[in-house]
Amino acid sequence: MELELFRTLWGDNRRWDIPLAEARNAGFIGLEGRIPQTQAQAQECATILREEDAPYIAIAMTGGGVIPQQTATVQDHLEDLRQTIDRALLLNPRFMTILGGNDRWPANQQAEFIASAQEICRAANITCCFETHRSRILATPWITLDIIRQLPDVLFTADISHWVVCCERLLNDPADDLSSFINRVHHIQARVGYDQGPQVPHPAAPEYAPALRFHQHIWQEIWQSQHIRGYTTTTMTPECGPDGYLHTLPFTNMPVADLWSLNVWTGQTEYKHFQHTMSDLGNKKELG
Repeated sequence: MELELFRTLWGDNRRWDIPLAEARNAGFIGLEGRIPQTQAQAQECATILREEDAPYIAIAMTGGGVIPQQTATVQDHLEDLRQTIDRALLLNPRFMTILGGNDRWPANQQAEFIASAQEICRAANITCCFETHRSRILATPWITLDIIRQLPDVLFTADISHWVVCCERLLNDPADDLSSFINRVHHIQARVGYDQGPQVPHPAAPEYAPALRFHQHIWQEIWQSQHIRGYTTTTMTPECGPDGYLHTLPFTNMPVADLWSLNVWTGQTEYKHFQHTMSDLGNKKELG
């Protein structure tokens, strides 16, 4: 199994060829970002991807911005998805991550949205996975495990940092059995959260070593599961971002670290981690 690293476009409003060139210099192969809002923008971005022969992971955001409109219904979110897919198909994405729904919905309503979204994506011949994210569906591990019991074929984009914040702890207690979730993860968004926030100031800082180890353990379990499931390629997007995630100094609002360097460090560190994981799996197979 091979690991392919993608660069997040979160907070980057430049033409896509500029961040793509920077990404490739750092060992990333493609881009992950929101589907452009207009047909013309999607056409322009599709041209760049085609000319650069670059893969793309699409993000469909339904029901408003990162914080959804609170009055938007399941049908409102599904209609947003239908309209978004038309633009997504112009970009020929590997697959589409759906950031949808509302955390106020009960599990059965979240499952209803997911099941209908899956049907819409199947009709468009596009693979979809659903992101774990605060303010949206799948905001906590517990409601996610409930949904898996209702929809055992659902695929996920795993951003565990959100769950760490929602639960206000690293989910490393023996009672925290996330195996049914891990066995359905398709894609990883890699960011190290901690009990009071979704992004540590720097994942290499020794004071956040326990948080880094926890996230790496989850990512490693996902890779092992994907290997067993027969994946030949797995994808990861280091996703340190702005919008209050990046720590800043009081009064000056100066960032405590360079955002792109955080994602480069995460990508290069996890690429080595992945290689060690695959090597260990190979050694165990030989011994077995």
